[in-house]
Amino acid sequence: MTPSRMAEIHAASFVTPRPWNEPEFAALLAEPSILSVELPDGFALGRVVLDEAEVLTIAVNPAARRNGIGSLLLANLLDEMALAGATTVHLEVAADNSAALALYASAGFAEAGRRKGYYLRPDGQRIDALVMRRSALPGGGGV
Repeated sequence: MTPSRMAEIHAASFVTPRPWNEPEFAALLAEPSILSVELPDGFALGRVVLDEAEVLTIAVNPAARRNGIGSLLLANLLDEMALAGATTVHLEVAADNSAALALYASAGFAEAGRRKGYYLRPDGQRIDALVMRRSALPGGGGV
């Protein structure tokens, strides 16, 4: 998937945090630590450094949601992270993003912390970020 297409899907998917643009995706994809899992209607990006991994973003075209694409992208990304040597995975998610929270909980992520007022909405409202964590091992729902 091109950085342009990623930026298009990301812009359709996010207001908070702000959507990433094409140059940002191009720069990320050039980093050797970045893992990318892609389907026609979505993608997931993560980073692995030594034995730790981070889910950077998952974006699904709004017209294709509620079909299991996000779950498939996350599962495939977690598999790639484990293959790359990660033993734990963490992520940040807006505390009011109920769809993402349900996805991550179903994949075995648990809240590990909270960053008060971390995200700034376009209207000026501040939203907490939840830090979530899980094992990167296959079936490793524990933290």
